[in-house]
Formats: sequence, structure tokens, C-alpha cells
Amino acid sequence: MTTHRFPQALRAEWARFRSARRWALAMAASALITVSIGLLIAGGARSSCVTWQGDGACPAPLVGPDGTAVNDKHYFVHQPLTGDGGITARVSDMTGQMRMPDETPGVRNVKGGTVPWAKAGLLIRQSLKQGTPYAAVMVTGGHGVRMQHNFVHDVAGGPVDGPRWLRLTRSGDTITGYESSDGKAWTEVGTAELTGLPETVEIGLFAASPSVVWQMAGAFAEATAVFDHIGLRGANGPWLRDDVGAQLTLGGKTPHHPGGVVESGGRLAVTGSGDIGPATGGAGLRADLLLTGGVLGLVPVLVAAAAFVTAGGGRTPVATGVVVGGASFVAGLVASGVVIPVGLILLRANQNPIQPITLVTGLRVVVGWAVFTAVAAVLTAGLAALVKWAVVAVVPAVALIVVPYLLATAGLAPWLLTITPAAGFAITQSVPAFAHVDVDRSPIVGYYPLPPWAGLAVACGYAALALAVAHRRGPRTSATAG
Repeated sequence: MTTHRFPQALRAEWARFRSARRWALAMAASALITVSIGLLIAGGARSSCVTWQGDGACPAPLVGPDGTAVNDKHYFVHQPLTGDGGITARVSDMTGQMRMPDETPGVRNVKGGTVPWAKAGLLIRQSLKQGTPYAAVMVTGGHGVRMQHNFVHDVAGGPVDGPRWLRLTRSGDTITGYESSDGKAWTEVGTAELTGLPETVEIGLFAASPSVVWQMAGAFAEATAVFDHIGLRGANGPWLRDDVGAQLTLGGKTPHHPGGVVESGGRLAVTGSGDIGPATGGAGLRADLLLTGGVLGLVPVLVAAAAFVTAGGGRTPVATGVVVGGASFVAGLVASGVVIPVGLILLRANQNPIQPITLVTGLRVVVGWAVFTAVAAVLTAGLAALVKWAVVAVVPAVALIVVPYLLATAGLAPWLLTITPAAGFAITQSVPAFAHVDVDRSPIVGYYPLPPWAGLAVACGYAALALAVAHRRGPRTSATAG
């Protein structure tokens, strides 16, 4: 098609789309399905938490310095540090235990070992209040030495193949972490700027262990690290001991799995559970859960796109794709523009904790869903222009978009969300993914193997390819709309 004929073809395709009510009804059905399922989820969600006072509403998620939902639970052996100073220690050993699936019903199956992100090391934090700024250098269960600060920042150091020396220093607001294999030759791991750090901070040793992930859930795990050759600069008081973030059980009793420390001959064995890091799961309901019905809402769009192309013979694939994509974008925008804000209102009205979401992220989720809906429709239109039969076109479209998402949601073959158009679902991710947090590999808990825009780019690539091949093959006649 020559360039000057494209506007004419576009107008003709738009006129054809408007002339048949069934296309508009299909788009309306898509929006209705997505909104209905999303609002059912929002209306039926009821969160409750057990505290030492009994059952009650769950508290709002704990947030870190940048507003991200975070976990801040660990055992901390510390001293106050006023002004500049630092701490040096060797982690001579780290062990742990994890609860695994029960082999005998009713009998707890606890095994020795550490989860990959179990961590122990040196920590400077503004105060003992949860969510306050901090910086730490540490050894981990499976990711070597790390320097982390303010929950979301992570820098890799060297491997851990035996006892490891660590050092953490403060100079004003600058915290620097070092590592060494022998305590003599030191390598800088990373530096953190904790703007506004008070004159007096807490400095010391910590241990923590995130839950072990299995069967779409997390189970208890803890880590124990042995510290020796401990040296302090700028602090020389008695060790203080705090199980930061520990929650009492019913009746105000000690936590089920309290942390602790054992001191012997200048060595401190520190045991802790929990994590210091982003709370990607379990810290509240996510906005993208409200678009769960979108995977079913896409089906009328795919059917309508294929039928519209084949009913008109697919003579102008690009113009047809623009019209179908535009109409699908509107349907997706109406669906997400209604279900996200209204659903969040319902969730909050039912006293559910909500994962923090910024305005920019919210707009990306809403508009991104509309774009992905359009991309899915264009891909189907391209397939229909190639094969001429609507039914034949819909089957591969569903197989490429809907089926991989459903499989990944069930925890099966999440890698399909990297190589199929279903990767585009990642654009709805409302809670950021962090490499230093292990989660179950399923979209139902917010996991996508690709970042939002990368996932959408994969889907766009498929749609562009299908449309380009259809356009290159030229006009085709059609016997039926299928």
C-alpha cells in the first residue's frame, strides 16, 4: 500500500468496524469481564493478623526511606557510636536450619542449612526503629559477600569460601564496607550515603534469615553466625541485645523463634530470623491482583480481532491492525482505569493492607494494560491476515498469550514469560522486583522474569512481526469469517 492511500484505507477500516455492533460488544465484554473479576477479588478480600492481643486487622506495610514496603527483622548485638568510627570482625562460620515440607503428616521437618539470602555481618543503623536508614556488609548463604543499605540497594562482593573478615566504617554520612580473606589485605565492597544520619547511631553485629520458599509459601528459617576478632573504633561500651522486629505470641509471650546471642571466649554466636530488605510479598495486597481477570478478558478481544480481519478479507493488514489495536486500547483503558482505583478503594474499605504504589507506577499499570491489550489484538489480527480463518488465528493467539500466563501462574514454566507474547503481562507489575529477594516464581505473587517495559517490548516484537509478514504477503481473499 502506498503512503498516500493509507489514510483512505484507515478510514475505510474504521467505518467497517463501526458498522457492525458485534465488534463493539466484544470490546465491552472484555472490559466487563476484567472489571467484574477484579472487583469480586477486591470485595471478597479480607486480611487478618494474629498478634499477642488476638486476631485483628493487619497493620499497614512497613516502609523504608524511599517509601518501598520493607521487612526489618533481625537479631542485633550493638553499641551506640557517636561521630566517626567503625567495626571489624571475622565471620568464622554460618549455619542455620529451615523447615521443609513435612515427610510425615503432623511431624515438623526441620533440616540444617541456610537459605541463599540468609545474612550475617556488620550493621550501622540510624536507630532501632524499624524502617530507619542503615548500611551493612555481610556474608550470605549463597550469594557471597554483599553490601546493602536502605533495604533496596545491593552490591556484590567476593565469594565466601571459608571464614571472611568484614569491616564497616562511618565518616559523617558515608558508610563504607570492606572484606578480606586474612584480615590484612582489604577490598572495598561498596559505599552508602545515608543523608541526615544523626551524630549517634547504633553499630554492631547482626544475623537474619528470610523464609525458605516452597509450595507457593514461605516457611521458617534462621541463621547462626559466629563472630570473632571483633574490634571497635569509636565505641567501647557494653553490648546491647535486641531482637529487632520480633513480635510477641498470644498472651504477650516470647516469639516462637526468638533470636539470641551466646558469648564465649571473645566470640559471639548470633542467631536471627527474618530479613532486612524489600517486602515483595506478604506486606499487603498488590494493585496488579485487580487485573487478574484480564487474562480472561483478553479472549473476546482476540476473537473479535481475528473475526474482524477475516470478515473483511484482510486486504489492508496495517490499517486493520491500527483500528483493531485502537479499539482494544480503549477497552483495556476503560477496564484498568475502573478496576484499579475502584478496587483499591474497596480493599482499603475492608481494612486490607495495600502494598505502596506511586502515582507513576499506578499510571504505568493502567495505561500499560491498555497497551498490552492493543498489542495482543494486533498480534491476533496479523495472524488472521495470514491464515484467513478466524478460528485458526485465535487458537495460536490464545496459545501464545493466555496459556503461558496460566501455566506460569500455576508455577509451571515461568520461563515462557520471557519468550512468548505473554511476557507483556509484566507491564502490570505494581511491586518492584529485587534480585536480592527470593520469591515463588509465579505472577500470582507478583513475579515476572522480565522487567515491565522489557516484557511489553517482547509482546510488541511479536505483534510487529506478524503484522509485517501479513503486510508483505499482500492482500488475500477470505471465504469466511470463521
